[in-house]
Amino acid sequence: MGKAYSLDLRERIWRFILGGGSRRAAARHFGVGERTAIRIAASQAMRGTLEPRRLGRPPGRGKLAPYRDFLIEIVEAVPDITLDELAAALLSEHGVKVHPASISRVLTKAGMTYKKSRSTLRSGSGRRSAPRAATGSTAGSRGCAPSRTG
Repeated sequence: MGKAYSLDLRERIWRFILGGGSRRAAARHFGVGERTAIRIAASQAMRGTLEPRRLGRPPGRGKLAPYRDFLIEIVEAVPDITLDELAAALLSEHGVKVHPASISRVLTKAGMTYKKSRSTLRSGSGRRSAPRAATGSTAGSRGCAPSRTG
């Protein structure tokens, strides 16, 4: 996502326009797009300020905002439910199709996180190769043996 132009640049563009320059001339002079200079002037005229507006979607208006309580209720009832199962429940109950990552973000903002307990077993597959045979020889091992090169 882009960033808003600095307030300093906005003020200089506005002063250029107030000094009799056109919006397009201000854009050329300061190296910004014509539409940017036009919007800066319109902002001052309509809102009375050169401060940039907030970027992005307003908080609390996402696709899942109306279903936040529904998701929390399910998670509290079935703590071991997966994000894929939550997405399926949302689709079957309300007809809303979302990616599980979106559900994760909503639940995280609601203060719910999934933490593995120490009592559960690790889910890793363990060793991938057979253990070495104990022959008593250190040849070929990666242990700390003295160098033979002197």
